[in-house]
Amino acid sequence: MTSSPPQADLTWTDDGQPFSAAFGDVYFSRESGLEETRHVFLHHNRLHERWAALGPGDAFCIAETGFGTGLNFLCAWQLWDQSAAEGCRLHFVSTEKFPLALQDLQRALALWPELRHWSEQLLAQYEDMASGWQRFCFDGGRVTLTLLIGDLLDTLPQLDAAVDAWFLDGFAPAKNPQMWQPQLYQLMAGLSAPGATVATFTSVGEVRRGLQAAGFAMQKVKGYGRKREMLAGQLEQVDESTWSPPWYARPLRPSGERSALVIGAGLAGCSTAFALAQRGWTVSVIERHAGEAQEASGNPQGILYCKLSAHPTPLSRFVQTSYAYCLRLLRERLRQGESGWDPCGILQLAADEKEETRLRAIAANGYPASFLRWVDSAQASELAGIRVDRNGLHFPGGGWVHPPALCRALLDHPNISLLTCHEAMRLDQQSDRWTATSASAAPIASASVVVVCAAADSRHFQQTAHLPLKAIRGQITHLPATEASRSLRSVLCAEGYVSPARGGEHHVGASFRFDRLDCDPSVEESRSNLELLPSLSAAFADAVEAHSLDPASLQARAALRCTTPDYLPVIGPVVDPEAFNQHYAILRKDAARRIDTPAAWLDGLYVNAAHGSRGLLSAPLSGELIAAWLDGEPLPLPRPVSEAVHPSRFLLRELIRGGKRN
Repeated sequence: MTSSPPQADLTWTDDGQPFSAAFGDVYFSRESGLEETRHVFLHHNRLHERWAALGPGDAFCIAETGFGTGLNFLCAWQLWDQSAAEGCRLHFVSTEKFPLALQDLQRALALWPELRHWSEQLLAQYEDMASGWQRFCFDGGRVTLTLLIGDLLDTLPQLDAAVDAWFLDGFAPAKNPQMWQPQLYQLMAGLSAPGATVATFTSVGEVRRGLQAAGFAMQKVKGYGRKREMLAGQLEQVDESTWSPPWYARPLRPSGERSALVIGAGLAGCSTAFALAQRGWTVSVIERHAGEAQEASGNPQGILYCKLSAHPTPLSRFVQTSYAYCLRLLRERLRQGESGWDPCGILQLAADEKEETRLRAIAANGYPASFLRWVDSAQASELAGIRVDRNGLHFPGGGWVHPPALCRALLDHPNISLLTCHEAMRLDQQSDRWTATSASAAPIASASVVVVCAAADSRHFQQTAHLPLKAIRGQITHLPATEASRSLRSVLCAEGYVSPARGGEHHVGASFRFDRLDCDPSVEESRSNLELLPSLSAAFADAVEAHSLDPASLQARAALRCTTPDYLPVIGPVVDPEAFNQHYAILRKDAARRIDTPAAWLDGLYVNAAHGSRGLLSAPLSGELIAAWLDGEPLPLPRPVSEAVHPSRFLLRELIRGGKRN
């Protein structure tokens, strides 16, 4: 699922409305698409009265089959703003197999000047879509849009959500029979919250019977305009027979006070605090240093390095979704320039023939050019502003970020307090409340929830000591910019990376060392970093006068990254490991056994760590994932990917592999 989907094949009618050439059908009623949406989906899902009854902090989830021009989403958002109380959150999940190109979406939405306030916000974040999960946050987090780009019969089974209202939309059943299938209706029922409603423009008997068979009580009601009838209904019967692994099930949502402790003020901690604060949580961030971003997140330039696989591995899917979300967040929260970030583009260059073959396979997946494209050495040189001798991939939206500035921007929220010069050494829970204490057993702070974001030091707590976290030392070297080297305009990546100048310096790196865990700069590693330069660009090495630089005289910065055996982070709820091993011991003998015993969650304890060298890219979405777990929201990742980063995966593997060894 890493390739680009086919874009919508549109023609435009004489009155300027979009028409699908592929399906031979209109996107919305020619009488008034706006009023059709309001009648079919908003009115017959009773949204106004349901939203008016919500209290502060409540959330509501809509799922839609067919995003199209986004008209249904924008109409729902408009009504949400008019109906829902402050502090409420709308989650809108929509599928789309053939997404519109940005230019077509702009043209289509121009038809509805009444929606300009909302459509402009969508268009500001929208781009030509790659397949997979696309996450958008609007209005300070009050409205979230998750686009599932791909065939809905592939994407919906991977969704983790409790849907309150369904917009069963799409091209007419006669035009698009592949979508209107019993499998879809069963998926809808399985993803529905109790009492979920559904509305659709069609009244076709086969659709009505299919929804009824899935457990929805359906009735024909007055349609819009020339359509005499349509269908509306509500879920009445729930199929309880479907099994899902309890070790990946959702813990009970915390009740009572919405307060959280976040341990660690690096990128993962700041992203987690921001995501929770956006949802109304009161967050205390505990940091042992005198300020945020003092360790691995404190480098002067972090690189948005979107290293993909040619195949849809969990890591590649996680990286792609995280990269797209991070760019949207940066555009919204951080000023461009030397004090913030620079979307100067990234050139991922082929280090050798084997790597060129791999990169060409990635490019062959057909991503939108706004996401990545293949370039030869001449094109790469033009983009870089300096001669480059290798072919590779160009990511035009990427670039470099000043991580401390991003951390400060994320912490700049009235719901967040930063408690510096405090090192949490122990976590204790009493009466559904967690307390973090120092080495002297003095309490630092308490809250109903704790999220441990302390990189490899996350293992220091008794509750998380079982996690296989490992520290890896990395060092970057600061290179004084010369007049010639300042011509470098893009980040160059291969076996290492070098950045365009910031503050009169380039930064090259980064080393990977397993044999030492201190953070003192090393002349040896600076020498190794300098040796990377000719492989990135011999012309740049000459421009920065690398041959005459003394590694011992160069400034450098070393820090410890954190990683796991499978190179994926750990993001999610924490379980009691002893109880886990007891409850699921049978898996040692029968890995396929379906067990119903609920997991022994340590209620209110979560972890977000081990982002390795890609933390700048992955941390922002990881905060969204933690918040979704805590607030019962739709997960921002496909369920297989959220399971691939789940903390319990290591306990599960150890049980199964232990059985195989025996």
